[in-house]
Amino acid sequence: MPDLRRDPIVGRWVIISTDRSGRPHDFVPLLPAKPVSSVLCPFCPGQERLTPKEIMAYRPQPAEPNSPGWTVRVVPNKFPALHVEGDIGREGVGLYDRMNGVGAHEVIIESPGHTDSLADLPAKKIEDVLWTYRDRIIDLKKDLRLRYILIFKNHGPSAGATLEHSHSQLIALPIVPTSVLEEIDGCRAHFEQKERCIYCDILRQDLSDGDRVVAENQEFVCVTPYAPRFPFEMWILPKRHAGYFEESQKSQFECLAPMLSECLRRMGKVLARPAYNFMLHSSPLHERTGDFYHWHLEIIPKLTQVAGFEWGTGFYINPVSPEESAKSLREAEI
Repeated sequence: MPDLRRDPIVGRWVIISTDRSGRPHDFVPLLPAKPVSSVLCPFCPGQERLTPKEIMAYRPQPAEPNSPGWTVRVVPNKFPALHVEGDIGREGVGLYDRMNGVGAHEVIIESPGHTDSLADLPAKKIEDVLWTYRDRIIDLKKDLRLRYILIFKNHGPSAGATLEHSHSQLIALPIVPTSVLEEIDGCRAHFEQKERCIYCDILRQDLSDGDRVVAENQEFVCVTPYAPRFPFEMWILPKRHAGYFEESQKSQFECLAPMLSECLRRMGKVLARPAYNFMLHSSPLHERTGDFYHWHLEIIPKLTQVAGFEWGTGFYINPVSPEESAKSLREAEI
């Protein structure tokens, strides 16, 4: 019997329909991997001239900008969705609203190694990537035109990656995205009624039940959400309430890096290294939502496609229960 479940944060309903499929082997990629080539890869060391001039880079030894020797490098996107120059220019056009495409679009090159995967990097190198995210958020936060920063990763062609060299992206927006506003509104309503963070309540319940817990350490827990949109969807959340990713401390990044690595490796083991997306949801830059909003990382393997029913209703059909997903991920030998 299919199961209808409601997400307690945004009120979205999903259909858990395990009759359609539901085992990890049902999602093994059928297409062979393309041969790896680093020829003229703009993200490889020695070819820095092929990217826009770097915004920042971590280098163990002093060196000139835009030269080899870096471990993590940030550059403007060569084909940006938004441009940092200009005024917002908000205006009404009849009943419509518009503004100029002001913002920032950056690429975080996670490793100099062309074939390196984020899942396979040592935890210390993943920690450096997390510090890079933090540094860029703090820097861009100074621009009062910007209201929200989304950091995301597209891994694999079917997840939207156009270059195979491991990288993530940052887009700074002059508005708060609707999906984040929905989360914030749900968190605010819960807090006003119960004076508690809803994500903290979810963590308490899920840690008590254990059925949807994938992994945990002293600072973070990974769960499959109660009403997941997609098979094997995972959330990584800090155990201690925190509204702003960029306010995380060194001890937290030291725990988040191995947690992210473990979750990606478990997913890779169970699902034969699928394409995936991850998104970092944190509080808006200049709004005080930290009392009731809880930052988190969402990981979504690309196993199914959104089709007409989903687009037409806003419902998602998920062929795997989150309890079964968590069990498979938790028991994977890595």
